[in-house]
Amino acid sequence: MNNYSHLSHKTISEFKKIFNDNLLVNSTSISHYAHDESGLSRPAEAVVLAENAEQISALLLLANEENFPVTPRGTGTGLAGGAICAHGGVVLSLEKMTRFAIDAPNLCAVVEPGVLTKTLRDAARNVGLFYPPDPASLDIATIGGNAATDAGGPACVKYGVTKDYVLGLTAVLPTGEIIDAGVATRKGVVGYDLTRLLVGSEGTLGVITKLILKLIPHPPATSSLAPLFPNARAAVKAVGAVMTSGLSPSALELMDHKCLRLVADLLPFALPGETPALLLLETDGDPEQAAKDITRVGEICRDFGALELLPAPDAKARETLWGVRRQISLRIHDSAAVYLPEDVVVPISRIPDLIDALPAIEKKYDLVIYAFGHAGDGNIHLNVTADDPAKVQKAEASIRPLIQTVLDLGGTMSGEHGVGLAKKTYIAMELPKKSLELQRGIKALFDPNGILNPGKIF
Repeated sequence: MNNYSHLSHKTISEFKKIFNDNLLVNSTSISHYAHDESGLSRPAEAVVLAENAEQISALLLLANEENFPVTPRGTGTGLAGGAICAHGGVVLSLEKMTRFAIDAPNLCAVVEPGVLTKTLRDAARNVGLFYPPDPASLDIATIGGNAATDAGGPACVKYGVTKDYVLGLTAVLPTGEIIDAGVATRKGVVGYDLTRLLVGSEGTLGVITKLILKLIPHPPATSSLAPLFPNARAAVKAVGAVMTSGLSPSALELMDHKCLRLVADLLPFALPGETPALLLLETDGDPEQAAKDITRVGEICRDFGALELLPAPDAKARETLWGVRRQISLRIHDSAAVYLPEDVVVPISRIPDLIDALPAIEKKYDLVIYAFGHAGDGNIHLNVTADDPAKVQKAEASIRPLIQTVLDLGGTMSGEHGVGLAKKTYIAMELPKKSLELQRGIKALFDPNGILNPGKIF
């Protein structure tokens, strides 16, 4: 482990020269930057708010000279502890880098990392274009944070994740050099794909300061439907049938019976049986075709045992359905004394097996585990909760067998939250020794002194 230096008065003075008034050292001022949405917390010694790549380059050059760690950060919405200090040092906030421009004729946008995802989506929509990645926190999460973790969301079942929209980028390497990677065109295969390497690297290989993002024409219409099933197994059979029918749903979400009990007051029907499950499906495109497609989806769901079909014929009804989906996360969080968010992925057909495996883990560790998420690509969010703060160790102990269950089902321990601090203990469960050696070698090549976001992933 690197024996990092604490920030000296001289170093703080250098920060003032680089960042002017965009420097925070007061304990009250920097306390906000000590945590993210993972529940983990680590104090920083100082926070700097960058406005351009040149400032970041100067900071990283200084960090290499004086051996202090630098932790990049957006708005702190991550769920894996990727944007908090593992070893003290300085938090590099990108929240002030909020410039962007839509290039409508070329169907792309040039975006700084501090731009909120919703801001970009809304701006693109205003000129008839669409930026599909839609993580749950899109109204407060940044594009830079999305790129760092390769964020997805409900729309990725049809449209893909963040990396599928990054054509090129500018980044400051841990050693202070500023590089451009990728292209500003739709195609390009010159050299190794450094863009794809940096996207999803959780801020460990470079600090992204500009992104060239692909946009697509905005679909003119969206149709929604929420089918209710007697259990998750029936629901997932319907998911498989929809996905192999020739239809291409633009969202396909699943909520298990525990989630539904939390939002029962928001549903227009009584919940049947012991283990009901709800799907939320959408189709988009030409208005007439989207309507035909959602009708066909409803027919397939009926064939596979749907008990109720709740349509959303207009924007207001659609927002009501998504409001129910959003309330699940909020109510889980608010009702639990202990809350550990996990986002695993299993093959679609194995989702019921995952849900069926949860009661044994719940019973062994005295917990409640809620399952919901993106059924169309197998990315299920498992919220591990307990009713007593004293059970936090039990909750933490349950994660390893939970991940092992996912791996035994042919899955992966993270679909979009990343590894960060929260999951690095478990990475060797999934990745073989040689893969880890190669990845550590890549990290050492980019960051020989280990100063950029150390303590994450490995």
